[in-house]
Amino acid sequence: MFSFLDQTDLNQKVVHELLPSAHEFVWIATANLKDMHIQRGKLSRYRSFLSLLDELAERGVALRLLHASEPSQSFHDSIQKYRHLQDDGIEMALCPRVHMKTVIADGRKAYIGSANISGAGLGEKSQRRRNFETGVITDDPGTIDRLMDLYDAIWMGKHCKGCGRREYCTMPLDQP
Repeated sequence: MFSFLDQTDLNQKVVHELLPSAHEFVWIATANLKDMHIQRGKLSRYRSFLSLLDELAERGVALRLLHASEPSQSFHDSIQKYRHLQDDGIEMALCPRVHMKTVIADGRKAYIGSANISGAGLGEKSQRRRNFETGVITDDPGTIDRLMDLYDAIWMGKHCKGCGRREYCTMPLDQP
């Protein structure tokens, strides 16, 4: 099954439903990465997206983050505020060719779409300031298997050897 989402639904379905539903692992891929702000609950204050990831890590959910460029120093500083994300609480890999935007939860549900992990993409910016985004949530096993195969091939560096952008990699994934 596929559910189509636009910018009105994205935040609710991905940030407030898909991510918190994970019990084993979450794999995230994004081209642009920022510590966006999300609501704690429907009527409550805002909090850091990293606090949600920290809660998942505390519950034992394995976290992988694949992104296109080195996160900012402020993003690295923000991670240090969350005990469960420090050290190996979240695995991060960088590939300058990553432009896909996806969130996979437990290999059972996935988001595939246009929104980056940013305030204008999946964050809590007002409807007048958010990007126009689309995506789908799926629980189709065949689609999720193919998505996970692609993600894992990138994560393991299977495309690095013949990559035409290797000169831009600070840490090619095919090197230990």
